Amino acid sequence: MASLQSLAKDTAIYGMSSIVGRFLNYLLFPLYTHVFAASTGANGVITNVYSYTALLFVILTFGMETTLFRFLNKNGENDPERVYTTVLAMVGSVGLLFVALVGAFIDPIATQMGYPDHHNYVMMMAAVVALDAFQAVPFCYLRYQKRPLKFAALKLSFIVLNILLNLLYFVVLPRLVPSWQIEVGHVFFVNLICTGLITLGFWKELFGVRWRIDRKLIRPMLVYSWPMLVLGIAGILNQTIDKIIFPWLVPGAEGRVQLGIYGAAVKIAMIMALITQAFRYAYEPFVFAAAKNDSSGDNRATYAATMKYFIIFTLAAFLLVMAYIDVLKHLMGRDYWEGLPTVAVVMVGEIIKGIYFNLSFWYKLTDRTIWGAWFSTAGCLVLVACNLYFIPQYGYMACAWSGVAGYSVAMLLSYFVGQKYYPINYPLKSIFRYVALTAALYIGMVIFADFINNSFLRLVFNTLLIGIFLTYIVRTDFPLSSLPVVGKYFRKR
Repeated sequence: MASLQSLAKDTAIYGMSSIVGRFLNYLLFPLYTHVFAASTGANGVITNVYSYTALLFVILTFGMETTLFRFLNKNGENDPERVYTTVLAMVGSVGLLFVALVGAFIDPIATQMGYPDHHNYVMMMAAVVALDAFQAVPFCYLRYQKRPLKFAALKLSFIVLNILLNLLYFVVLPRLVPSWQIEVGHVFFVNLICTGLITLGFWKELFGVRWRIDRKLIRPMLVYSWPMLVLGIAGILNQTIDKIIFPWLVPGAEGRVQLGIYGAAVKIAMIMALITQAFRYAYEPFVFAAAKNDSSGDNRATYAATMKYFIIFTLAAFLLVMAYIDVLKHLMGRDYWEGLPTVAVVMVGEIIKGIYFNLSFWYKLTDRTIWGAWFSTAGCLVLVACNLYFIPQYGYMACAWSGVAGYSVAMLLSYFVGQKYYPINYPLKSIFRYVALTAALYIGMVIFADFINNSFLRLVFNTLLIGIFLTYIVRTDFPLSSLPVVGKYFRKR
């Protein structure tokens, strides 16, 4: 019992630090869209550069986060400190080599990325992503040592410092110094400062250990990590490839403007990512506790129920966001509003991605993780093909629909192959009823919005539709009598 309580406490700290941190960082999105007009294309530059860094982070860590945990817990065969310093040296060396190569070939790299006059953008973000990859190792070591408080403190310190410096550069200094020029490069410079300062927080993890590099471990570590590198690249490409290739398919200032508008709209849709992450942190401990307490060792009914409630939860979130989009759109500058039609599509893609994540239980439980790599790669290929073909014709709307297509392929492949190797009786009829109801209510919102130009009336009407959805949930799956506290009142009745 004590171990489960400790697990729950650590999970809460890790989970809340991640969720709160992402939410605080999310607050920078309104700042950028109000500081940089859509016509400048500045937000497109930010979106594009950060997409590169997300991909490079996966490459520069090359699966070593999971590898570190695997070799630290390998039946007591390895000395933890030696494993840790070996991984740290490997990731650090790759990071230094990467920065050196970028510096040596900065001109062709910056030109190829579309920033021939802004080498500083590329160099700053190269340093940031190398430091981020290096920090990933001590962050993992903190988790191994069961030190969630320091883990959370460093994560949140970065976010708070990042927000404060952004406010300084984009709000305070422009008002105090009349000659101050707001530039896109300030975004990357602030990130570099924050990342560098947080690295100092690992002083004990870097200099308080005895550095010993075990050369015998390097080869088996690389053999273990390369499949995860492939899986990681496929996964991150699904999220970033559209924003990377967009400037090539729609070149010039127009491409940066469109990408900036799309990037802003995606930020609103990322509310779904925050909500689904919160659901996973709350629900995963329950799933694993159920698995431990089930003497039969077969928890397929639990996985089926998890899928159903996950879908209910995310469909409710989808309807809430779309119902109050007239309010949420004020998070970004008015000249970005033309990208709002992509929000619903991107949120649907996020829901499908979440379903795919839930389906991944079968190949993890049966040690067939290679299937995960195949599914993600297939989805990625579909996504890339759709982007390449449709972006020149339909612009950023093609990015949103390509994501839906790619995630749908991965989800369907995982479902049908999984039913062969590890069949789970998902309540498909019940799930489809929820999907159909959600689609009907959303269509109702769209039709009403086309006929009524009054925002207040739209909000009232959409709220009534949300009430219909919640009523259906209560009547079918969550009766009020089952709820804590208030449930006592309804049971008495």
